Amino acid sequence: MGESNLETPRRAAVPPKKPFSASLTSAFKETFFPDDPFRQFKNQSPSRKFVLGLQYLAPIFEWAPRYTFEFFKADLISGITIASLAVPQGISYANLANVPPIMGLYSSFVPPLVYAIFGSSRDVAVGTVAVGSLLISSMIGREIHPTENPKLYLQTVMTATFCAGLVETCLGFLRLGFLVDYLSHAAIVGFMSGAAIVVCLQQLKGILGLVHFTQETDIVSVLRAVFTQTRLWRWESCVLGCVFLSFLILTKYLSKRKAAFFWINAMAPLTSVILGSILVYLTHAENHGVQVIGHLKKGLNPPSVSELSFQSPYFKTAFKTGAIVGIISLARKLTYKAQLMGVQEGVAVGRSFAMYKNYHIDGNKEMIAFGLMNLAGSLTSCYLTSGPFSRTAVNFNAGCKTAVSNIVMATAVMITLLFLTPLFYYTPLVVLSSIIIAAMLGLIDYGGIIHLWAIDKFDFIVSISAFLGVVFSSVETGLIIAVSLSILRLLLALSRPRTYALGNIPNSITYSSIEQYPSATNVPGMLILHIDSPIYYANTNYLRERISRWLYEEEDRVKSAGETSLHYVILDMSAVSSIDSSGISMIEEVRKNVDRRGLKLVLANPGSEVMKKLAKSKMIEKIGEELMYLTVAEAVVACKFMLHSSKSTSAVELNTYDYV
Repeated sequence: MGESNLETPRRAAVPPKKPFSASLTSAFKETFFPDDPFRQFKNQSPSRKFVLGLQYLAPIFEWAPRYTFEFFKADLISGITIASLAVPQGISYANLANVPPIMGLYSSFVPPLVYAIFGSSRDVAVGTVAVGSLLISSMIGREIHPTENPKLYLQTVMTATFCAGLVETCLGFLRLGFLVDYLSHAAIVGFMSGAAIVVCLQQLKGILGLVHFTQETDIVSVLRAVFTQTRLWRWESCVLGCVFLSFLILTKYLSKRKAAFFWINAMAPLTSVILGSILVYLTHAENHGVQVIGHLKKGLNPPSVSELSFQSPYFKTAFKTGAIVGIISLARKLTYKAQLMGVQEGVAVGRSFAMYKNYHIDGNKEMIAFGLMNLAGSLTSCYLTSGPFSRTAVNFNAGCKTAVSNIVMATAVMITLLFLTPLFYYTPLVVLSSIIIAAMLGLIDYGGIIHLWAIDKFDFIVSISAFLGVVFSSVETGLIIAVSLSILRLLLALSRPRTYALGNIPNSITYSSIEQYPSATNVPGMLILHIDSPIYYANTNYLRERISRWLYEEEDRVKSAGETSLHYVILDMSAVSSIDSSGISMIEEVRKNVDRRGLKLVLANPGSEVMKKLAKSKMIEKIGEELMYLTVAEAVVACKFMLHSSKSTSAVELNTYDYV
């Protein structure tokens, strides 16, 4: 059925030649500008191009002229709502990063204003993040003790923030965001879950009212520090911690049960801070072992240019920390539920919410926005900021319309900095620890890890290895494991591509995997193999050996089954998007191996790039243009015709011999 229309099989053709400059331009555009961001500038006047360029770099100039009072009312409510979350979380995460609590408020003032100008998401709410804070305190705290040398520690944190912003901005401008896609989803899930547990364990210091605590992050060191100081546990602090943690978990549960109650969860941290402060003030609990924040300096962000230390002996540590936090924070484009620190959390989260509202976010532009945000923050006494998922979700649910919600939040924080900071004097640290734990519990994605086991066992191993590395060694070790296993997975996929035999689906001209479709039948006299990846130097040896194995296995099968002997080997090249010089050599060796066995090599559906390379290397002449076809079906029809013709010729020759 269906082979009548294939009586004249079409041969694969070499594409028309293009000038080298045109080929180079096309390859460059496909690599760095797949979305063609400059198409809007075509056929525009110089003045219009200037306006479009300004809108491209600073999207606020695009949507601001269309801004309405109705939008402002929605953004005002959203901004006030996320401000209620930003203030307590900012103070809490600053405490986690071992920087002064006031820096958490500073980081919720300037960066949101910068993002409102340069960011393209309508929903992302900017602020500090827990895992980013942990990475900074862990990596820098290993070199500089934050309490013994606070000034140097703070300078190094500022410098690391500057470096993170610089890396993010450069990656965005150079459109190199694809370089950070090599950290797999599985590695991120495991790393984030482990980091969340580490953050929770670190908060035992605040919950138990301990003054001295380990700088290590592994579970053994933390538990040792906890249980060797049992006599120093403060029951007052424990009771407060348990009460407020239960309250925060309950509000989160209620908000999940009914979306309309999202505001309860949003207001819960600020409510906890207010109630905790009132309780400590009335009971004088600070005199009974409950530690409080103490004095917070009033006023807006002081400039911190002088705090950037590029000549410091610890600059290498600062740059490494900033680069790692900046790059790793860009690695989460495809994961929605697991929230990673830094700009890519903002990109991933922004894209996720953008899908709901049917608008587009340019990832490279977002990288630039977050990079500029951190650069500006490092100059104004801020540390690493991003677009945390929890705050963005609250912003979205509150009905935000544009990035003005960030401006409203920044204004609320500004008012807090100018007038309200003395009110936080009696805020108990145990409440801040409860806020962090409640936020981190949502990042422990055990369901995601179990889901990986059901889908892909290797991904599960990657995820659980990263998780165990973080929990039992350190955040850095977990990070190294996550990156190493992600790259290993990529290398395995590149160096061990799938090859499988194709068979004919009955009553059709379709050829599919015999393993996937058991009803597919082998074509007598032919071995049809599908190569499922580009052919590069990294996989040529494997492909050569695997094709040889397919050959002798098929020959053994044919011999044992008593079927027609093998005559043709058809390679389906439809998935081979490109080939290098090593791949050409491999094809040549396979051809020679096939020839030695008295068989013919046939290529089906080689792509344009492959045909160009085959033509330039003279492989088309060696294989034979008559043995290269447009589809597998046409190659089979041609081979059947040639096989039938050769048999007919042999029969004629035999009859002639008998007659003579």
